[in-house]
Amino acid sequence: MAAPKNGSISLAAEHDEKAGHSDTNFGQEQVTWKQGSWTATMDDAKAANEHEHSLTVRQAIKSYPGAIFWSLVVSMSIIMEGYDTILIGSLYAYPAYAGRFGEINEATDTYQIEAKWQSAMGSGPQAGAIVGAILNGFVIQRFGYRPAFILGVLLMASFVFISVFGMSIELQAVGQILCGIPWGIFATIGPAYASELCPLSLRAYLTAYTNMCFATGQLIGAGVLKSFISRQDDWSWRIPFALQWLWIPILAVGSFFMPESPWYLVRSGKFAAAEKSTLRLMAKHEQPQAKPLVALMIHTNETERNMAEGTSYLDCFKGVDLRRTEIACVSFLGQITCGAQFAYSATYFFQQAGLDSETAYNLNVGGTGIAFCGTIVSWILMRHFGRRTLYMTGMSAMSLWLLIIGCLAIDTHNSSVKWVQSALCIVWLLTFSLTVGPVGWAIPAEVSSTRLRSKTVVLARTAYYVAQIVANVIQPYMMNPSAWNWKGKTGFFWFAFAFLTVVWAFFRQPETKGRSYEELDIMFEAKLPTRRFKEYHVNAYEEDGKYRVREV
Repeated sequence: MAAPKNGSISLAAEHDEKAGHSDTNFGQEQVTWKQGSWTATMDDAKAANEHEHSLTVRQAIKSYPGAIFWSLVVSMSIIMEGYDTILIGSLYAYPAYAGRFGEINEATDTYQIEAKWQSAMGSGPQAGAIVGAILNGFVIQRFGYRPAFILGVLLMASFVFISVFGMSIELQAVGQILCGIPWGIFATIGPAYASELCPLSLRAYLTAYTNMCFATGQLIGAGVLKSFISRQDDWSWRIPFALQWLWIPILAVGSFFMPESPWYLVRSGKFAAAEKSTLRLMAKHEQPQAKPLVALMIHTNETERNMAEGTSYLDCFKGVDLRRTEIACVSFLGQITCGAQFAYSATYFFQQAGLDSETAYNLNVGGTGIAFCGTIVSWILMRHFGRRTLYMTGMSAMSLWLLIIGCLAIDTHNSSVKWVQSALCIVWLLTFSLTVGPVGWAIPAEVSSTRLRSKTVVLARTAYYVAQIVANVIQPYMMNPSAWNWKGKTGFFWFAFAFLTVVWAFFRQPETKGRSYEELDIMFEAKLPTRRFKEYHVNAYEEDGKYRVREV
């Protein structure tokens, strides 16, 4: 249904009882949901919707301490993915690691791990992560977020052994592939769980917090590698791998006590349990809002069920959900097409550009520190600017930095070029952490329907991993002196993909800032034009039983 330039769109709100989850009575003026002694009304849902929109950030922080705490705890698991990502990418240039698993390169008189093994260890974790992400989608739908998180913690604790004690390049590759499975679980739980626990005003901050966890892991990894670079024995790389076990006890305790998502409980027809879980997320003064909030979840769930009944992966590609899946997938994909594999292998690039190992690692630590600070600043930007604006601005800026890096590589006789290229890599990292990094995590969780959220996030993250596999395979060949040896000219390659992502975002990325999940459901069902999303007002509680979407 196309949206008119002016006026309003009406979508019929049809109700029916599905799957016997509850006794639901629909009257002309009132809707009541019942389950045993538990009862809520449409008026409760409407009141909760108005209350959610009225909460400021400061009020939400005071009202939902439990939601904030548990979102932070669960998203902390992503620190390990960020840590290991920079670990394996930087170990290629690590003297002790390259000496153990590499071969001498006569041209440079240094040990180099073969490009094929760099590709295997770089892309292997993403292959494992795809398995973990898809598995997670099924586990969450059937058992919930808590069992899925426990599974991820157990697998991570087990698979780290292979990376620590594997003494062949083949075992190192296997260890990275298997560690990718829990990474895929954690990366898809973090943003989806945060989006289901937090109120509207905190949603963007706590879904984007997952990017800060990723940056935190990279900062810790860079610091750990820098501290062990002077060691010449095998423990110089074993200890950095083993430090991943430090997070396991924290996450294990968290997984035991974490509340189940009330949205999952509502989808399972457990309304009383959903209210009990919601109460754990709220401060005492906010707890009277628990039942109305569950009523809002029920109403949103039924709205979506009337639009699309299924909850399988196939349903993500049907009807209006196809558009939502596309936006989620390409938004996440942009974190690769912006040139991440080039910039995040900065240590290796710095070395190939002519800097010594210690200087390269110093720059890398500085870059990850800047990225960490940039992610914090991004929370301020997201409060004042929309998702679409930040995404497009960041992607455009990174395209420019990549183009300049490539152009500088044409001049091979100027010794100062390597310093300018290295500085631009740092600027790229800052731009990424201010914009596409955090926003790329927030968009898939926001844009997906609540019934398909876990699977949409899984598909989006899987698209990311597939692109990352391809990038990890070709990136070492572009940089390795014994392969294509493109060095800074690699910037041209990634510029092309970053620019294409900017074009896509201009035509397809809608603005979701300040919209509840129910409002987004109705707006997508109305097929509103992408570039004018923010120009429409939605009322999901019209007395005549119609959902109203009108241009402001």
